Amino acid sequence: MTDTVSTEQHQPDPATGTPTSVAPAPVLTMRPGRWIDGWDPEDRTQWNGVGRAIARRNLRWSIFAEFLGFVIWQLWSIVAVTLPEAGFELSTGEIFWLISIPSLVGATLRIPYSFLVPRFGGRNWTIISAGLLLAPAIALAVCVGNPETPFGVLLAVAALAGFGGGNFASSMSNITYFYPQREKGWALGLNAAGGNLGAAVAQFIVPVVITIGAGASLNLPIAGWIWVPFIVVAMLGAWRRMDNLSNAKADLAGSAAALREPHLWVLSLLYIGTFGSFIGFASVFPKLIVDQFPDFSTIAVGGTSVSLAFMGALIGSLARPYGGRLADRFGGARITMSAFAAMAAITLAVVVALPVTGFWGFLGLFLLLFAAAGIGNGSTYRMVPIVFALRASGDESARRRKAAAALGLISAIGAYGGFLIPQALNLSFQATGGYAAAFLGFVAGYAVLLALTALVYVRPGRARAQQI
Repeated sequence: MTDTVSTEQHQPDPATGTPTSVAPAPVLTMRPGRWIDGWDPEDRTQWNGVGRAIARRNLRWSIFAEFLGFVIWQLWSIVAVTLPEAGFELSTGEIFWLISIPSLVGATLRIPYSFLVPRFGGRNWTIISAGLLLAPAIALAVCVGNPETPFGVLLAVAALAGFGGGNFASSMSNITYFYPQREKGWALGLNAAGGNLGAAVAQFIVPVVITIGAGASLNLPIAGWIWVPFIVVAMLGAWRRMDNLSNAKADLAGSAAALREPHLWVLSLLYIGTFGSFIGFASVFPKLIVDQFPDFSTIAVGGTSVSLAFMGALIGSLARPYGGRLADRFGGARITMSAFAAMAAITLAVVVALPVTGFWGFLGLFLLLFAAAGIGNGSTYRMVPIVFALRASGDESARRRKAAAALGLISAIGAYGGFLIPQALNLSFQATGGYAAAFLGFVAGYAVLLALTALVYVRPGRARAQQI
């Protein structure tokens, strides 16, 4: 049995004022399994009739599911640094591996996840991908309850958290199909920002819940169990309220063509520098605070412990939309250059000023670094469709297909920064006993990326640079 939703439009006759029918928009057909046929958000009649309400409903549940994905993805960033206090005997290198392995797996999963929405349907894949989050949440709860758990098991469970990182790609891919081009940027921005906030929430909630009623010990298993009911709600919400679009098609040819575009690789490097810095520093910030200022690793508030590390991910997430807005006004390339300049200067200040600033100066500098990275996230992502529209090869249709594919591929490649930054800090610590060498390397990297942005996207021409 199918249901049809008429989106016929009526306009007044110019002579009599009597409403008359005009050509109807494509009729939406609702099939069992919440499949929708005839979806065309570019048709204003359909969009203003029933389309907008359907798209917004799907966006709300997409944001919630992706938010939980980021929560699970970043759980080990805060759990790993508490393991020694709970009786686990781990080296600094092993803790860095527990922090970084979810980013490595998540970045890799983003590539196949980008193509699974057309294969299974957006609603169906949201149910599946949310359900997969139960595995890392429950496995974490089980394994951290026993200090005798081998490191290899801990590492495997931390790798499962990568499921949460993959969710970003499929969620963004799904919402892309629901919105018209004129509203796509805002919808994707909300979807991305809502997901990114999950990192901050995880780092705020976990230190609180593991100390409630725990006395002198830590109730680490609750760090996993607490998210299980929310994951179930996300699955049920997707099942009851989301939809599958039959016209969502995987564009493998477009992806292959995008991979042959030099601009994809240039923009991927820029995104590693911006989003990779955000997710990488968000992962290691709790560890850096514990190492540099152990007395400030948590702050006692009303009998519970709060880690101020969550503020970094929060600031970076909130700054991201402003990066896109500034890019709209001044050009994405110029804002991205400014972000890299700020990130280089702030990172250098961390190295130079750390011995004299104390914890609060360290925290303030890092929050500025997160803000700059968040602005760079928004401006760099904003550059992608414009760069491909102006500079990619082929006709307009081919460039549009490449741009759509590039957004998913660049988000996957950029996420590898979440693995590279913790491992760079780990290597620095193993070699020198400190982190200054890694931070100086980051300064050099940001300077190179600034120069690359200027040479490729600003210097070639003022008018075109302003557009980009």
